[in-house]
Amino acid sequence: MQLRPYQQEAKDSIFCEWAKGIRKTLLVLPTGCGKTIVFAKVTEQCVQNGDRVLILAHRGELLQQAADKIAKSTGLNCATEKAEESCLGSWFRITVGSVQSLMRESRLNRFPTDYFDTIIIDEAHHCISDSYKRVLQHFPESKVLGVTATPDRGDMKNLGSVFESLAYEYTLPKAIKEGYLSPIKAITIPLKVDLTGVGVQSGDFKAGDLGTALDPYLDSIAEEMEKYCKDKKTVVFLPLVKTSQKFRDILNNHGFRAAEVNGDSQDRAEILEDYAAGKYDVLCNSMLLTEGWDCPSVDCIVVLRPTKVRSLYCQMVGRGTRLSPDTGKDHLLLLDFLWHTERHELCHPASLICESEEVAKKMTENMEKDAGLIMDIEEAEKTAAEDVVAQREEALAKQLAEMKRRKRKLVDPLQFEMSIQAEDLAGYVPAFGWEMAPPSDGQKKTLEKLGILPDTIDNAGKASKILDRLNKRREEGLTTPKQIRFLESRGFQHVGTWQFDTAKNLIDRIAGNGWKIPREINPAEYKGV
Repeated sequence: MQLRPYQQEAKDSIFCEWAKGIRKTLLVLPTGCGKTIVFAKVTEQCVQNGDRVLILAHRGELLQQAADKIAKSTGLNCATEKAEESCLGSWFRITVGSVQSLMRESRLNRFPTDYFDTIIIDEAHHCISDSYKRVLQHFPESKVLGVTATPDRGDMKNLGSVFESLAYEYTLPKAIKEGYLSPIKAITIPLKVDLTGVGVQSGDFKAGDLGTALDPYLDSIAEEMEKYCKDKKTVVFLPLVKTSQKFRDILNNHGFRAAEVNGDSQDRAEILEDYAAGKYDVLCNSMLLTEGWDCPSVDCIVVLRPTKVRSLYCQMVGRGTRLSPDTGKDHLLLLDFLWHTERHELCHPASLICESEEVAKKMTENMEKDAGLIMDIEEAEKTAAEDVVAQREEALAKQLAEMKRRKRKLVDPLQFEMSIQAEDLAGYVPAFGWEMAPPSDGQKKTLEKLGILPDTIDNAGKASKILDRLNKRREEGLTTPKQIRFLESRGFQHVGTWQFDTAKNLIDRIAGNGWKIPREINPAEYKGV
């Protein structure tokens, strides 16, 4: 099986991390981008290198999915370590194992501590739990790869305590842009659902309270779905089984062909097959289908299980991001409701695409203002980012006015980020241990040499990102910090987006004019092209 370019890059990056002596590394791929294929190929390479590999997961469906994908893509078979089954005595070099079984001390003690050379953790955002830590501690010398879809920011900080590096990340916007996932269009439904009485447990809303809070709105939600979902293949996520079953009946009364599945459904496989075949047009579930189930023709997602956990939100929406050109699917429609709550950490469509919390907040505000309008989330993110840049520029102008008397030879990092419009730098949050440390003396010296004031950079990760960006800009022939400082101090805007030669020629003209701006040039309107 030929890997896609980003999948090959991911595989190469993982082995590169291990070769550098980094034992525990992380791979982040959005749902639908073939993370199982990537770790299947990583597994194949490990086996060719003589390794014994353990694939670790928390659900039986994920283990079976991994074993099937490895068999299809590599021809290798797997032993199983789960319940009554054991890999001990098997001649297969690969084991798929249940963390619930392996975490037991009596079971772990059967294995020498060097039994597995490599451990791969599927859905790695779960691995901060004690059960996974117990397994990893038993095999202290194993190379470890964690694989997950886009985790939330809290997860990344927590995962930084388990993993030493991020080997590779492929983002949802990039996957959509490069044609590997469906474009997403979202609509904020102008129906205010009151969640103020809903309690919080383990960092998220209590499912029981959510079910009670949703009940009075289910008929109204079904009426809204009639407007947008009648010709769609829809999956609805709800907080409780009884709420899911009740909503199925309400949808059927509204003319939909709805079915419901839950963990106790005896005919679950049959219902899922019938849904895939088109017998039903809506599938209701209580968080059962967040992982391990794929139906590419799904082209509408309705999230009626509001959450503060970004990884969970991404898993729900990810059920509809796969491509299905044979069915005429050209985008995924995501319905977002005006959840009314005193807490403001709720996930929205912006949570799928915005790296900066500031941009995410602005995008959500914009979408709520335009409730009822269908928006492409990439375009909505771009507009929000431009709004945030404008707000920051206004704040920066005030800040720079206050600093005007202080003549500096160096560019403030904030001015540099704004000038080059680097949203990833402005919204950067360190995740791994080394990133959180203060900048090294070497980093500070290099930053100063390149024209950046290092005083306000408080961590090594940010310093590293700025240095990488400066190197890349030099390779691409873009303006230097010193050119930015000189020209922007004279009223030119966004000099960071100019070419080096453009800025040099303009500075030469100004110098030749006695260090005065030629009359025919208006700095505020000068585009630098």
